[in-house]
Amino acid sequence: MFYEINNEIVSFRIKAQPKASKSEFCEPYGDDAIKIRIKAPAVEGAANEELFKFLSKSFKVPKSSIMLKSGDTSKIKVILFPLSEKFKEWIAQNGY
Repeated sequence: MFYEINNEIVSFRIKAQPKASKSEFCEPYGDDAIKIRIKAPAVEGAANEELFKFLSKSFKVPKSSIMLKSGDTSKIKVILFPLSEKFKEWIAQNGY
């Protein structure tokens, strides 16, 4: 599974695709990640910044509470953020 919830913290494993026409969730990527298209290019941290903004808006969590656990320069990243009602709804809606 591409996410884990421990002590109200979500560990979210993603495969980032920078330079997309818009930022959006895509299909699961293998068994342990989800693909997310990111509008920004992978230059000087712009894609990571856009990813944080996208996740913050999508799951209604403060951008400052989103942390990059691993994958700073990699396309496969592990992101940590607080569990929110919006995340629970997204999981239920998509059948994950």
